[in-house]
Amino acid sequence: MSAIENPPESTSVRPYFIRAVHEWCTDNGLTPYMAVMVDESVRAPREYVRNSEIVLNLSYQATHALKIGNEFIEFKARFGGMLRDIVVPVERVAAIYARENGQGMGFPVLAEGSEDGAAQDAAQAQEAIPSTPFKTGPQLPPVSVGNAPDDGEPPPHKNRPPAFKRVK
Repeated sequence: MSAIENPPESTSVRPYFIRAVHEWCTDNGLTPYMAVMVDESVRAPREYVRNSEIVLNLSYQATHALKIGNEFIEFKARFGGMLRDIVVPVERVAAIYARENGQGMGFPVLAEGSEDGAAQDAAQAQEAIPSTPFKTGPQLPPVSVGNAPDDGEPPPHKNRPPAFKRVK
Protein backbone atom coordinates (compact mmCIF):
# COMPACT_ATOMS: atom_id res chain seq x y z
CA MET A 1 0.00 0.00 0.00
CA SER A 2 1.20 3.49 -0.73
CA ALA A 3 1.29 6.43 1.64
CA ILE A 4 -1.68 7.94 -0.19
CA GLU A 5 -3.90 4.98 0.69
CA ASN A 6 -2.81 5.03 4.34
CA PRO A 7 -2.10 8.66 5.17
CA PRO A 8 -0.44 9.29 8.52
CA GLU A 9 -2.70 10.61 11.27
CA SER A 10 -2.85 14.36 10.85
CA THR A 11 -2.87 17.05 13.48
CA SER A 12 -5.94 19.10 14.28
CA VAL A 13 -6.78 22.05 12.01
CA ARG A 14 -8.19 23.98 14.96
CA PRO A 15 -4.96 25.74 16.11
CA TYR A 16 -4.24 26.82 12.53
CA PHE A 17 -7.71 28.36 12.17
CA ILE A 18 -7.37 30.05 15.58
CA ARG A 19 -4.03 31.59 14.58
CA ALA A 20 -5.45 32.66 11.20
CA VAL A 21 -8.52 34.42 12.67
CA HIS A 22 -6.35 36.04 15.37
CA GLU A 23 -3.98 37.36 12.68
CA TRP A 24 -6.90 38.56 10.52
CA CYS A 25 -8.41 40.46 13.47
CA THR A 26 -5.06 42.04 14.35
CA ASP A 27 -4.29 43.01 10.74
CA ASN A 28 -7.69 44.69 10.41
CA GLY A 29 -7.56 46.61 13.70
CA LEU A 30 -10.24 44.39 15.29
CA THR A 31 -10.25 42.87 18.78
CA PRO A 32 -9.95 39.05 18.77
CA TYR A 33 -12.16 37.40 21.38
CA MET A 34 -11.99 33.71 22.26
CA ALA A 35 -14.90 31.78 23.76
CA VAL A 36 -13.70 28.86 25.91
CA MET A 37 -15.69 25.98 27.37
CA VAL A 38 -14.12 25.66 30.82
CA ASP A 39 -13.32 22.37 32.49
CA GLU A 40 -10.55 21.27 34.87
CA SER A 41 -7.95 21.44 32.08
CA VAL A 42 -8.46 25.21 31.58
CA ARG A 43 -6.41 27.56 33.75
CA ALA A 44 -8.42 30.78 33.93
CA PRO A 45 -9.92 32.83 36.77
CA ARG A 46 -13.00 30.89 37.86
CA GLU A 47 -14.74 34.04 39.15
CA TYR A 48 -15.20 35.14 35.52
CA VAL A 49 -16.61 31.79 34.32
CA ARG A 50 -20.37 31.70 33.70
CA ASN A 51 -22.24 28.56 32.60
CA SER A 52 -18.89 26.79 32.11
CA GLU A 53 -17.81 29.44 29.57
CA ILE A 54 -15.41 32.36 29.59
CA VAL A 55 -14.78 34.86 26.81
CA LEU A 56 -11.25 36.25 26.69
CA ASN A 57 -9.76 39.24 24.89
CA LEU A 58 -6.77 37.92 22.90
CA SER A 59 -5.53 41.27 21.61
CA TYR A 60 -1.85 42.06 22.04
CA GLN A 61 -2.87 45.08 24.16
CA ALA A 62 -4.72 42.86 26.65
CA THR A 63 -2.22 39.98 26.79
CA HIS A 64 1.45 39.50 27.52
CA ALA A 65 3.60 36.66 26.12
CA LEU A 66 0.75 35.32 23.96
CA LYS A 67 1.57 31.93 22.44
CA ILE A 68 -0.99 30.15 20.26
CA GLY A 69 0.51 26.67 20.01
CA ASN A 70 -0.87 23.46 18.53
CA GLU A 71 -1.87 22.07 21.94
CA PHE A 72 -2.31 25.11 24.21
CA ILE A 73 -2.98 28.84 24.10
CA GLU A 74 -0.93 30.52 26.81
CA PHE A 75 -0.64 34.13 27.95
CA LYS A 76 -0.62 36.45 30.94
CA ALA A 77 -3.41 38.96 31.49
CA ARG A 78 -4.74 41.27 34.19
CA PHE A 79 -7.97 40.40 35.93
CA GLY A 80 -9.08 42.82 38.60
CA GLY A 81 -5.63 44.41 38.53
CA MET A 82 -3.79 41.13 39.19
CA LEU A 83 -1.56 39.50 36.57
CA ARG A 84 -2.74 35.92 35.97
CA ASP A 85 -1.37 33.02 33.90
CA ILE A 86 -3.96 31.71 31.43
CA VAL A 87 -3.63 28.28 29.79
CA VAL A 88 -6.33 26.99 27.46
CA PRO A 89 -6.14 23.62 25.70
CA VAL A 90 -6.91 24.24 22.02
CA GLU A 91 -9.70 21.63 22.05
CA ARG A 92 -11.61 23.73 24.65
CA VAL A 93 -11.86 26.76 22.31
CA ALA A 94 -15.47 27.11 21.16
CA ALA A 95 -14.90 30.16 18.95
CA ILE A 96 -12.59 32.98 17.99
CA TYR A 97 -14.14 36.11 16.52
CA ALA A 98 -13.86 39.87 16.18
CA ARG A 99 -15.58 41.79 18.98
CA GLU A 100 -16.57 44.62 16.65
CA ASN A 101 -18.46 42.64 14.00
CA GLY A 102 -18.79 39.05 15.24
CA GLN A 103 -16.96 37.57 12.24
CA GLY A 104 -14.84 34.56 13.06
CA MET A 105 -15.04 30.83 13.45
CA GLY A 106 -16.78 28.45 15.83
CA PHE A 107 -15.67 24.94 16.73
CA PRO A 108 -17.36 21.89 18.21
CA VAL A 109 -16.25 21.30 21.80
CA LEU A 110 -16.50 17.77 23.10
CA ALA A 111 -18.17 17.15 26.43
CA GLU A 112 -15.94 16.08 29.31
CA GLY A 113 -15.01 12.41 29.09
CA SER A 114 -15.70 12.19 25.35
CA GLU A 115 -13.23 10.64 22.92
CA ASP A 116 -11.00 13.32 21.45
CA GLY A 117 -8.82 13.16 18.41
CA ALA A 118 -7.67 14.87 15.25
CA ALA A 119 -9.83 12.60 13.10
CA GLN A 120 -13.04 13.69 14.82
CA ASP A 121 -11.87 17.32 14.75
CA ALA A 122 -11.18 17.08 11.01
CA ALA A 123 -14.55 15.43 10.37
CA GLN A 124 -16.32 18.29 12.16
CA ALA A 125 -14.16 21.05 10.66
CA GLN A 126 -16.50 21.53 7.72
CA GLU A 127 -19.33 22.34 10.15
CA ALA A 128 -17.10 24.92 11.86
CA ILE A 129 -16.56 26.97 8.71
CA PRO A 130 -19.30 29.59 8.54
CA SER A 131 -20.40 30.83 5.15
CA THR A 132 -21.66 34.08 6.68
CA PRO A 133 -20.70 36.07 9.77
CA PHE A 134 -21.84 34.65 13.08
CA LYS A 135 -25.37 35.40 14.13
CA THR A 136 -24.92 36.70 17.62
CA GLY A 137 -27.39 36.89 20.40
CA PRO A 138 -27.56 38.05 24.01
CA GLN A 139 -25.05 36.43 26.29
CA LEU A 140 -22.68 37.37 29.08
CA PRO A 141 -20.39 40.27 28.23
CA PRO A 142 -16.88 39.14 27.37
CA VAL A 143 -14.13 39.60 29.89
CA SER A 144 -12.13 42.42 28.38
CA VAL A 145 -8.90 41.93 30.23
CA GLY A 146 -7.30 45.20 29.15
CA ASN A 147 -10.42 47.17 30.10
CA ALA A 148 -10.95 45.79 33.59
CA PRO A 149 -12.31 48.51 35.90
CA ASP A 150 -9.30 48.11 38.23
CA ASP A 151 -6.98 49.10 35.37
CA GLY A 152 -8.29 52.68 35.51
CA GLU A 153 -10.02 52.52 32.11
CA PRO A 154 -13.77 52.90 31.60
CA PRO A 155 -15.77 49.71 31.00
CA PRO A 156 -16.61 48.81 27.37
CA HIS A 157 -19.46 50.86 25.90
CA LYS A 158 -23.02 49.56 26.04
CA ASN A 159 -23.59 49.65 22.25
CA ARG A 160 -21.10 46.93 21.31
CA PRO A 161 -22.32 43.96 19.24
CA PRO A 162 -23.73 41.08 21.27
CA ALA A 163 -21.38 38.26 22.28
CA PHE A 164 -20.99 35.07 20.20
CA LYS A 165 -23.73 32.50 20.67
CA ARG A 166 -23.05 28.95 19.52
CA VAL A 167 -26.01 27.34 17.77
CA LYS A 168 -26.10 23.62 17.04
